[in-house]
Amino acid sequence: MQISKNILVAPLNWGLGHATRCIPIINAILANGDNPIIASDGMALELLKKEFPRLEFIELPSYEISYPEKGQFLKLKLLKDSPKIWAAIRREHLMLSELIARYHLDGVISDNRLGLYNKMIPSVIITHQLQVLSGTTTWLSTQLHLHYIKKFDYCWIPDVDHVQNLSGLLSQHHDDDIFKVYLGPLSRFKINTSSQIKFKYDLMVLLSGPEPQRSILERKLLKEVKEFNGEVLFIAGNVRGKQQMEKKGDITYYNYLSTEGLQKAFDRSDIILSRSGYTTIMDLHKLGKRAFFIPTPGQFEQEYLAQSLDDQGIVPFATQDNFEIKMLERVDSYKGLKSVYSSTTTSISDILSETFSNVNENSDPIPGSLST
Repeated sequence: MQISKNILVAPLNWGLGHATRCIPIINAILANGDNPIIASDGMALELLKKEFPRLEFIELPSYEISYPEKGQFLKLKLLKDSPKIWAAIRREHLMLSELIARYHLDGVISDNRLGLYNKMIPSVIITHQLQVLSGTTTWLSTQLHLHYIKKFDYCWIPDVDHVQNLSGLLSQHHDDDIFKVYLGPLSRFKINTSSQIKFKYDLMVLLSGPEPQRSILERKLLKEVKEFNGEVLFIAGNVRGKQQMEKKGDITYYNYLSTEGLQKAFDRSDIILSRSGYTTIMDLHKLGKRAFFIPTPGQFEQEYLAQSLDDQGIVPFATQDNFEIKMLERVDSYKGLKSVYSSTTTSISDILSETFSNVNENSDPIPGSLST
């Protein structure tokens, strides 16, 4: 009889993307008959509590990541906050030893939480950023990130291992000290093949990301969509409190939607207007949606992804300051994310089984077909 394993799943609280792309991993752990224990903080933790109310949750030290109101000051803000971030990384690293003993953990899966590694159990870090873009300091930020990635037994990359991918240069780094496992794009959503589904909304606005930039964009877009000719579904991405809905004319507003609600929203919406966060890109690729992106000001990763997809004629974008609702007309001349590639990768359940198959006190990575 197979003994169930206790696996800690810990996404970073930086927007909602890290938490939402952990949802298919948590579901795969459950499907394998194992026990996921979820650890995070802030809105990421709140979202996962709503998605999995019966699971066990642990609050981790907050990295206290926030954005300045002016995007050009983001790098300076992160530099100023770096002592708090490093302190949180150290605290969660020390905390993990206690959690291993208290919850009898057999493994840990960290989505960009850099302190959650321990040689007592197999440790996995999920990241699509083997290169961390930061302008003139890209080399330094990349080396700092790689320093932590190498402390984990495995690096799970939510993309494919070839040139025509979703993350572009971000996931490409040839370092033999990193045990890479390519998952293919992660998404909590499913393709609806029903021919009876018809678009109810001409435009779906989907917001996410740290404050205050999320709220700044929400205020801007609530004004812009009033000039849109068609039905609008506006999802603000604020998971605090209870779900609320408000209907004003052609605009239907929700503070947030669950995965089930978002699945229906995507199925019934023609064009998606959102940030160019990587998790959102993976979701829209899975669903084959047409989109328009507004990258978070000053966030080099989102700006790079938006520019790359625009240059390839896949998805148009505009800066937050320059966006006007009439720009959505450009969507018709782009191919959409469905055109990027069709990925055939090993299932997450199989990867989980191989990663945590031989758990012992001195677990080493198990060489196999999943590595590169």
